[in-house]
Amino acid sequence: MEIIYASLIPRQLDDGAQSGNEAEVVDALWAHAVPGDGLQHVSARPAPGRVDLLVYLLTLDSPGAPSALQRAHALIARSHQISPWLNRRYLSPEPLTTYEGITTG
Repeated sequence: MEIIYASLIPRQLDDGAQSGNEAEVVDALWAHAVPGDGLQHVSARPAPGRVDLLVYLLTLDSPGAPSALQRAHALIARSHQISPWLNRRYLSPEPLTTYEGITTG
């Protein structure tokens, strides 16, 4: 199992932690997960100016399989694109960038 840390940034910032929407964020990710994501568990926690996510994914050992970071990013981006609720409340995830074999987001 692999764990990816990510954050969603709200469209409208306030001074406090982004609380009260964690269950909806988790539900949206589960609703748009596909088997290839390997999603096992996801948790959300409010933080000042963002909602932090821990995305737990199966480890894929097959050659050429996308990395856990790529799969988590694809899941979050897909969920944001398809879910009107996520799209209204949070900014789009930034694209992944690769620097000499290291993928960051």
